[in-house]
Amino acid sequence: MFFDATNMHRWNDHIRPLDLTELDKQSHKAAIAWVLGKSWEEGSGQAIDWRRLIEHSVFSLIERCVMTDIKPPLFHRIKAEKASEMADFVISEVRRIVPRLDNSFAQRLENYLHSKNDTIEDELLRAAHYLATHWEFSLIYDLNKRMVGIDQTRDDIEAEIGYHDNVISHMRKVMGNDDFIDLIGQLRFQQRWTRTPRMPVTTVLGHSLLVANSVFLNDLDKGVDDRTLYNDYYAALFHDLPEVLTKDVITPVKMNVGGLSELLESYEEEMVESKLMPMIPESWRDEFRFILYDPFGDKDDPRFGKLMGRDIKAADLIAAYMEARLSRYYGITSRVLKDAEASSLKRLSRYMTFMDVNGLLQDLERICE
Repeated sequence: MFFDATNMHRWNDHIRPLDLTELDKQSHKAAIAWVLGKSWEEGSGQAIDWRRLIEHSVFSLIERCVMTDIKPPLFHRIKAEKASEMADFVISEVRRIVPRLDNSFAQRLENYLHSKNDTIEDELLRAAHYLATHWEFSLIYDLNKRMVGIDQTRDDIEAEIGYHDNVISHMRKVMGNDDFIDLIGQLRFQQRWTRTPRMPVTTVLGHSLLVANSVFLNDLDKGVDDRTLYNDYYAALFHDLPEVLTKDVITPVKMNVGGLSELLESYEEEMVESKLMPMIPESWRDEFRFILYDPFGDKDDPRFGKLMGRDIKAADLIAAYMEARLSRYYGITSRVLKDAEASSLKRLSRYMTFMDVNGLLQDLERICE
């Protein structure tokens, strides 16, 4: 269901310099929400319920997946005028698509869909939504200046950003500029599996959200504490962030060129420290190092708590397997994809005790029959 958001294309009635998908938008939004939440805590002194923020981010993606790619003005009008009927439809569709949906999760989703969503966490997510939309719009505006209504669209987006100024102003005061948000957005330009044709095309940023959401659901199954859930989700969401500075090096090259993996890791850390860390407040940097460096290793830190890195790696491999397997399901295949699918399955065998890998793969195979 999450993966299908790759097939939902944004601004597809406009000239676009690159494909803009709902999965990428939601991933960018989730990253921006982290920046807004951290800035709010630092600027206002009020704590954020990170479990709620993460879960509501997942719920908003589910809602969008069910309602397909309706144009935003119509989507928001339907939501305003037919809120109860729309909520009932979404939950019924989710139960149809995911028949074994956990009852507690389903009840929280239903409560979210029927609520006014008036918490600070929901406001942060709405602000993140419009900042991500504004980022997309800035890419396409110059190419669409002759489009009817384009200036009204610009004014509407800017008005919404102004409406959420109470939370955005904290971010800009703490961060100084939007460079970090722009840097994250650049992962939307980097395509996964660049050396082989594949369908649907996924980006590094979209892949990161698939991994983060998978880890989040796994953490709910395990009943982990709030801090571990926070660490796992954001470590998964940002696990490929260094690639914006180095670009991706495919796994076979890393594994078969002696010493290359260690050299790349050292170079990535050097680039992160010199280019990325100066973009965020100094008070965040130790925590960000904790979730960014070695995201696939289990950790237990006296300051920052636990991080279940092996679960994140398992989710990363499942996402890679899905990308290869579903492309073959769509009819686009190659020797590279077949080998990658087999390799992912072999490597996943090391993680059977950390999550229900066999169950997930069996479900996926049933879908692909």
